[in-house]
Amino acid sequence: MMPSSHSVIKVRTIVDLPELERDRLDARCRQRGISRAEAMREALRLWLKQQQPQHRQVFALWQDRADDSLTMQDALRREWAER
Repeated sequence: MMPSSHSVIKVRTIVDLPELERDRLDARCRQRGISRAEAMREALRLWLKQQQPQHRQVFALWQDRADDSLTMQDALRREWAER
């Protein structure tokens, strides 16, 4: 779990937004009663979370292969030895 933005040292970052996106962001912030900065922090946290590989994307990638891992390893080693 990521630490709360209230418990860490904050660093200021300037973000350039096109006017239309800024206006839409401001309208949404008013609806939710949060600051633009808090909305950007929330968006960044969500984006970073989405960038982490999910277990189902990483594990068992080769589960549909006919050969077992030792057979595949031996084949790769033979291939490398032939070069």
